[in-house]
Amino acid sequence: MTPAKFLEKVLTARVYDVACESPLDPMPGVSERLQNSVWLKREDLQSVFSFKLRGAFNKAYQLKQANPGLKGVIAASAGNHAQGVALAAKMLGMQAVIVMPATTPKIKVDAVKSHGARAVLHGENFDEAYKHSMQLVEQEGLAFIHPYDDFDVMAGQGTIAHEIIRQQPDSVDMIFVPVGGGGLLGGILGFLKAVKPSIKVIAVEPEDAACLAAAMKAKRRVRLKDVGIFADGVAVKQIGKNTFGMIRGLVDDVITVSTDQICAAIKDTYDDTRAICEPAGAVSLAGLKAYVDMHGIEGQGLVAINSGANMNFDRLRHVSERAEIGEQ
Repeated sequence: MTPAKFLEKVLTARVYDVACESPLDPMPGVSERLQNSVWLKREDLQSVFSFKLRGAFNKAYQLKQANPGLKGVIAASAGNHAQGVALAAKMLGMQAVIVMPATTPKIKVDAVKSHGARAVLHGENFDEAYKHSMQLVEQEGLAFIHPYDDFDVMAGQGTIAHEIIRQQPDSVDMIFVPVGGGGLLGGILGFLKAVKPSIKVIAVEPEDAACLAAAMKAKRRVRLKDVGIFADGVAVKQIGKNTFGMIRGLVDDVITVSTDQICAAIKDTYDDTRAICEPAGAVSLAGLKAYVDMHGIEGQGLVAINSGANMNFDRLRHVSERAEIGEQ
């Protein structure tokens, strides 16, 4: 897809039927400590507590426009995309089936059901859930909405970049973006590098699910044998085909972070904003901190995207214990 065509897709994306323009909150404590101006893009404040409803609704809307008689949609997801698809289907008057790994936190399964979708638990990870969902596409005659490897989904996520440069038009030097399959990163890069290429975009992954870092090193998509599921929202074994095509020539750098660093970033987010983000939601701030330390960055405007807040309450004790280690 040409840069101009993708830019048009972002500018015309249908997201605000369900999404709000999320605030860009300053982080005074982190800013002072790091000697940089740090902001947090609060996608945890969306109605499904994550950015995923942007791309999900945009894709569902485009499918419905192309086929008004469409019976319904199906998705495979660890949870946040699932909630976005479930809400989108409800808003558009369609049925939704969501295939989720059996390891998905109960809070996410319950949230999907609350939007009227049918939740099917299958497999131990996204890849196994995805394979099962493909079987159901044929059996039930539903349209599949991919969680990341789709240009309409990416365009919906790209509206976040549009908001950031409207909210801080002259102050942002770098944006740190969490990566699972690459839909959020691809959308942000596709928009930002066409409109304001001077802003650096840094991709951040957990060390135990670094499929983009592996692909960039190999100069081709590679499949990881195993992935850790602590940051379940970004636990993907292979970067998407379309997303990697968008990312590889545009991303400025890729960094990985440990579980302890993610836990420390969850604590930083709470200290500065009183928000509790899920592990995947704290990945970008963990990367921002590590990148500043690694490169001795000072006096810059830095944005981290808090991508979600679907945290199981019983995980907070583990996070609290590990955060202190991550601060060392």
